[in-house]
Amino acid sequence: MTNASPHITSLATVTPAFENELGSVTMVDAAVLPILNRLSLKRVVLEPGAVREPQWNVNANQLGYCLSGTVLVSILGNADAFSSFIVSAGQMYHVESGAIYHIENIGAERAEFLLALRHERPQHFSLHAGFNAMTDAVLGNTYDLPSSAFRAFDRSAAQQIVRRTGAADVPSTAGLPNAHLFDAEGQHAPLSYAYGDARLARKQYWAALEDISMYSLRIRESGMREPHWHPVTAEMGYVAKGHARMRVLDPDNTLDEYLLAPGDIGYRATASAFSREVLAASFAIPERELPQFPFTPIDPLIVARANPSDPVRQ
Repeated sequence: MTNASPHITSLATVTPAFENELGSVTMVDAAVLPILNRLSLKRVVLEPGAVREPQWNVNANQLGYCLSGTVLVSILGNADAFSSFIVSAGQMYHVESGAIYHIENIGAERAEFLLALRHERPQHFSLHAGFNAMTDAVLGNTYDLPSSAFRAFDRSAAQQIVRRTGAADVPSTAGLPNAHLFDAEGQHAPLSYAYGDARLARKQYWAALEDISMYSLRIRESGMREPHWHPVTAEMGYVAKGHARMRVLDPDNTLDEYLLAPGDIGYRATASAFSREVLAASFAIPERELPQFPFTPIDPLIVARANPSDPVRQ
């Protein structure tokens, strides 16, 4: 097992992009993992009373998964479409690129969530920075107010996480169903076996999604994620609990193998897709020596681990 794998990092070792007593934002993008292409990940922690200030994602759609806590998400999107909803542990939300949004911890405990973004170097700017770019007179004209109304505004650099003053203002409709909200862990697992299950946040189940999806996988000691590949997209995973081993074959035929732990950032149907003659020729063995592959028209995603684990390569 190599120690400098290009496929893995740990959020425990990545310096936060922003951190104060109210929380932190940790980013895993192409600066941290150069292999990333059109995908990155953020981990955001908000203490009680903390607010992730309103901001825009400039170049990437965003998909969020709440690991713990309860937050209020408010989004102002295209055509002035506004929505505000509550997200709790196990639920997900979607923010399209260009929409302005904020996240606010409205619970009594720390909130933690993961944000997947559809760009290897996502960019954002805040409402605070937007106001800073305009003069008091321009802001006054915008809001039909005298310029003096904005003299008290803080013109220092924007902070990513700020403290709320007073109690949270939660709209009475925030608990209603919302197109931006998806109860991932409340979903009846489309794939469920004795050795694991998978809940699938993708367009088939969540119409808001276009170019991004997220799976919630639980694999027991008796199971494993089957070997697989992605023809048209990349995958970025986060280990919330447990330990696992990962093996990756890159397009240049190099093999990488490493262990996964909490905080660290699969091909069965192929044997049914091709004839035994083609498989025998591919592996240079007589057809009679091929195993009797089970007919598998659809990949199961998770398979039983009936054989003992091989030792990890050193």
